[in-house]
Amino acid sequence: MTFEIETKQKIQLVEITSFVAHSLPSIQSGVCTVYAPHTSCGIIINENEPGLVEDIRSIFLSIVPEKNYLHNSVDSNASAHLRAMIAGQSKTIPIQNGRLALGTYQHIFLIEFDGPRKRTVIVEAATSGR
Repeated sequence: MTFEIETKQKIQLVEITSFVAHSLPSIQSGVCTVYAPHTSCGIIINENEPGLVEDIRSIFLSIVPEKNYLHNSVDSNASAHLRAMIAGQSKTIPIQNGRLALGTYQHIFLIEFDGPRKRTVIVEAATSGR
């Protein structure tokens, strides 16, 4: 299953847990992979609390500051690629009893580093064979 997200900010966390959950086929036990086929955004799992969401944005700005990277001579978004490399483009989540086995406060986010853009998210699920 594939869905699209339109981001509105240069760096933005978009909570996508419900999109992912609604994309799951009827599987009682298995794994779900959430993947963003882009090199300047990522997929993360964390708590959806406004202060923490802002802290996450801030930490990526701190870890990879805006500066004159070599790739900027191509399209001026090297920092977005580097931040996405740290976040990663996919997460794998167990499926138990037909539901995503996320912790109480865990949510799935697409994290945009080069917005605003239209982003694709791919959700694949497979049974565990039990």
